[in-house]
Amino acid sequence: MMRQIFFDTETTGLQAEGGDRVIEVGCVEMINRQLTGNNLHLYINPERASHEDALRVHGLTEAFLADKPKFAEVAEELLEFLAGAELVIHNAPFDIGFVNAELKRLRKPPITDIVGGVRDTLLMAREMFPGKANSLDALCRRLEVDNSGRTLHGALLDAELLADVYINMTRGQDALLIDDGGSDSNSAEFKLAAVDLRSFQLPVLRADEAELAAHSKVLGELDKSSGGKRVWQDGA
Repeated sequence: MMRQIFFDTETTGLQAEGGDRVIEVGCVEMINRQLTGNNLHLYINPERASHEDALRVHGLTEAFLADKPKFAEVAEELLEFLAGAELVIHNAPFDIGFVNAELKRLRKPPITDIVGGVRDTLLMAREMFPGKANSLDALCRRLEVDNSGRTLHGALLDAELLADVYINMTRGQDALLIDDGGSDSNSAEFKLAAVDLRSFQLPVLRADEAELAAHSKVLGELDKSSGGKRVWQDGA
């Protein structure tokens, strides 16, 4: 069984190590590429006000959060829900950094000791769409995921959108899977279909001048965005 949790947080600001806190957590569960509806949504009293820029993003006021539980009160519930699952996060270092800062205050181990792994969809998107905008909104537009209800950022809504984006980004993988467990998709086990590629005669298509120029342009954009760290040319 492959259990994945699409995970997002909202925070009082951008600096976890500078004292900013988690104020909202959204978790959307998917098992074997099927959304289960078994989600977790928490509002958290951060015991401090949000920065003005952050407040404009999420709209969660200090008054709204005043009667919500503190992170210490929901930590065990959150850790139990996440235990053993693969976390799928857009820009994972941000959310992981904030959760780890909260856990450190409680003298608990980092979240990576609890979960089965972390997958960063921002890195996936940069590999799939180099040189393009790869924010969650941009991916929704590119992959035709309806985000018309997203006027403010919200952790649960963003986690739900991320699940739809991820399914669309990885849809090609379905062709590699065959059902080996009956009609119940939640209990089905999957295995890779065996294909003998030796039976295929594959033509070799050489890039023409226009394609080589386009390729060179993409490499230039990657070089610029990476600050000149051209690791793909190390062996050249």
